[in-house]
Amino acid sequence: MTGISSFSGDISCGYKTASTMENGVLKDYTDIFFNAEETLTREKRQELIIRYTPLIRYVVEKMSARLPGHVSCDDLMSAGVIGLMDAVEKFDPSKNIQFKTYAEFRIRGAILDELRNLDWIPRSIRRKSSELEQTYKRLEKELGRPAEDEEAANALGLDMEEFYKLLEETRCVTFMDIDAIRRRLPDGNDEDIFDLIAGDGSADPFEQLKLTDIKRLVVDAIESLPIKERLVLSLYYYEELTMKEIGEIMGYTESRISQLHTKAILRIKAHISDNAGHALYDIA
Repeated sequence: MTGISSFSGDISCGYKTASTMENGVLKDYTDIFFNAEETLTREKRQELIIRYTPLIRYVVEKMSARLPGHVSCDDLMSAGVIGLMDAVEKFDPSKNIQFKTYAEFRIRGAILDELRNLDWIPRSIRRKSSELEQTYKRLEKELGRPAEDEEAANALGLDMEEFYKLLEETRCVTFMDIDAIRRRLPDGNDEDIFDLIAGDGSADPFEQLKLTDIKRLVVDAIESLPIKERLVLSLYYYEELTMKEIGEIMGYTESRISQLHTKAILRIKAHISDNAGHALYDIA
C-alpha cells in the first residue's frame, strides 16, 4: 500500500511524538476529526494517521516484548500502519467509542494477522504450549482449583528448572484477544466485535447474548486465577505497565512476571475452550 513505508519508517521502538503525547498518554482526537456534518478529507486522513503513529509504536513495543528477536520490528510497524489506516476507513463515531480505542484494536489485529502470516512459531513450540494448556485444564478438573507449579511440572514429568524453561519457551504463543475468543464460541462469526460492544440498542438480541457469554467466560476464567496471576493481568492490561515495571512493584524479576503472565493466559484459554465447547486456537 502506498505510503506505508514512509509512515512506518518514521517510527522506532523508542520514538515519541511530543505534540501527540501528554504525560505519556496519547491524546484522543475523535471530536476534532469526526463529526456528522462532514467527511474526512485526504489531508485530514493523513494528519490523523501521523498523529496516531505513537499508538502503533506503543502496541508494537508491548507485543514485541513477548516475541523472539528474529521477528522484525519494522514488519510489525508496517502492519500496524495498515491497521491504523483500516481504523480510519471503518470508524463510526455514532458507536460512541473513542477513535483511540478503536484504532488500538485494529492495529493489534493487523499485527496479529501479520504474525499469523509469518508463521513464526515453530510447530514444536505450539505443541508444547498445547500440552501445557491441556495439563492445566486436566489438573484443575481433578483438583478443583488452579494447579500449583510443582503439580503441573510433575504431571508433565519435568523438574522445576525444566518447567520454568517451558513457560519461557511458550510465552510467545500466549497472544489472545477478545475477538478471537468470540470467534471460537458456538455460532461465532467474523462481525466486528465493536458492533456488539457499542451497539445502539437495536442489535440482534442473540448477538447480545453471545457477547454476554464472552464476558461471563472471561470473568469466570480470570476470577479462578491465583491472586498473583490476576494481579499481573490487571497491571499489564488495565494499568498498562510493562513486565519490568510490574516486577518492580511485586518484587519479582521481569522473567518471573513473564512466567506468571504465560500461566494466566494458558489457564484462561483452557477454561474458555473447555466451557465454550471446543478448542480455542492459538492467536499467533
